[in-house]
Amino acid sequence: MDFLLSLFSLRRRYRHYARLDKQGICLSFKHCAAPPTGSDWVEITEPRLIWLQQPLPSSARVARRARSITARHLIVT
Repeated sequence: MDFLLSLFSLRRRYRHYARLDKQGICLSFKHCAAPPTGSDWVEITEPRLIWLQQPLPSSARVARRARSITARHLIVT
């Protein structure tokens, strides 16, 4: 049964995050599946080394999207 459910489950997608200081300067990047802890991390489309020690462009930030229904939700309900 687990094998069957694994066919329909979505793989955890790794996302990119940038750590910003109080002025919006990019300090570091992180690539992980779960959002990092702390309020100074923002999700970005892709990391670019040119952004380090520079203000993060507003076009780099990922807009929040509504959570989609997965196949697992359809099977359970």
